[in-house]
Amino acid sequence: MDWQLRSPPPELERRYIADGFWTDETLGQILATGLAAGGRLPLTIRSQTHPFRGTCADGADLARRLAGGLRARGVAPGDLVAFQLPNWVEAAATFWAIAFLGAVPVPIVHFYGPKEVGFILRQSGSRVFVTASRFGHLDYLANLETLRPQLVDLELVVVVGDDERLPGDAQPFRSVVDADLVDAPAAVDPSSPALVAYTSGTTADPKGVVHAHRTIGFEIRQLGAMQATGGLPTLVGAPVGHGIGMLAALLLPVWRGDPIHLIDVWDPAVVLQAMLDDRVTSGVGATVFLTSLLDHPGFTDEHRKLMPYIGLGGSSIPAAVSERADAMGISIVRMYGSTEHPSITGCRHEDPREKRLFTDGRPLPGVEIRLLDDDGKEVGVGQPGEIHSRGPDLFPGYTDPVITDASFDDDGWFATGDVGVLDTDGYLAIVDRKKDIIIRGGENISALEVEELLQRVPGIAEVAVVSAPDARLGEHGCAFVRLLPRAQAPTLDEVRAHLERAGLARQKWPEELRTVDEFPRTPSGKIQKFALRDRLRHGS
Repeated sequence: MDWQLRSPPPELERRYIADGFWTDETLGQILATGLAAGGRLPLTIRSQTHPFRGTCADGADLARRLAGGLRARGVAPGDLVAFQLPNWVEAAATFWAIAFLGAVPVPIVHFYGPKEVGFILRQSGSRVFVTASRFGHLDYLANLETLRPQLVDLELVVVVGDDERLPGDAQPFRSVVDADLVDAPAAVDPSSPALVAYTSGTTADPKGVVHAHRTIGFEIRQLGAMQATGGLPTLVGAPVGHGIGMLAALLLPVWRGDPIHLIDVWDPAVVLQAMLDDRVTSGVGATVFLTSLLDHPGFTDEHRKLMPYIGLGGSSIPAAVSERADAMGISIVRMYGSTEHPSITGCRHEDPREKRLFTDGRPLPGVEIRLLDDDGKEVGVGQPGEIHSRGPDLFPGYTDPVITDASFDDDGWFATGDVGVLDTDGYLAIVDRKKDIIIRGGENISALEVEELLQRVPGIAEVAVVSAPDARLGEHGCAFVRLLPRAQAPTLDEVRAHLERAGLARQKWPEELRTVDEFPRTPSGKIQKFALRDRLRHGS
């Protein structure tokens, strides 16, 4: 693929290698070593439709057989293999199998609809797609049928589930895994692509974030070392198609030698029971996972004792949530990063309380940050500035070279688009975002993507979608609309029905709808979205 990935400046590359941050170990080798060492550890999937209880050795065996089946069907090192699966054992095996082959996994969040899935498959040029027949309200095969004529690069579809509904050119998962095992991971260049993770950002379509073996390998080691030692295994509910779930369930436990516990539908009552049954902790990641447990009537002191250490990140973290957990004796740490640069800053549980609760930590080993004003000059302590970062876990670029060029400078600094403030001790607090995104429960939602679809609703002259405060999710979307003369305002249900017909994932639908006579604007005519957000924050 002509991605035109960048390399860091030579002096940085030499430093990363000399300091041991970058090694020649590939993602496949990291996983193979960890799975072999932790083969006896439990691998548990909580699901109404696809439950699984076994060991990591069982998951590794399934992955090696799937790798053999894919290799027999022509999958080779460097090939792109996409998958869209819920948090099932087949999802874990698929990710691991692709890595064993030296191919490049392209995870897709399981609740994405045909609009997002079609774009990712086309833009990535994936040769193979592993998916389910259906899950919940989503009919994956029906969606794929509508997309198939546009997917010129797609050669093989592998389906987990109902064999009777398979399209003519698809193959059932069970037949593909009926193959000889792949004994050892393929040898590939550690600087080559190891993973393509798509994230919604400031653009209407998802952005393909490319990580090399060296960058994702360092991230695994760095974040794994940050986690509290001696803690309980974690039940993960974040989708493995998203960076948070992928790291928390498929990568970090394998490297650390921890059991793997996944759930495919986040039901707080089921999670609370699973915590007691399996003696696991939960609630890490985006704030919504923690608050949904604390707010549930079934939450008890016994559950609290299973949650001594909680790490939060991926969405805004209200101070009230941190203080509430702290008052219950739960140690909270906050971290800041992105799909592009997964771990930029973070706190440790031994850090002072005020730092843990109200800042996003200090730069992690090997990571550098600087805060710049609109003129590109560094700001002082206590002054807000856009965060620019670089480090051994920083990605080498996007699948779109135009976006890559716009995001990096010549010295390897990445413009995050987020605005932060540094205190006198070097701790960072995120205070705003330049990026026009909404972070709902840890999932990035492009406001522009939603706006472009809402603009097609009859009667709407203009629309602006902004983030609204949400005690449970951190944020949700609110759509402000200006109507055409004499037009009747659509209802929220009508707006959602329009978005469903357009194939937009439900999680991206706005949860509030407001009409305005005129928008606040800049002198050049742009809508001042910060003013709309202020209205929501102040209840006006």
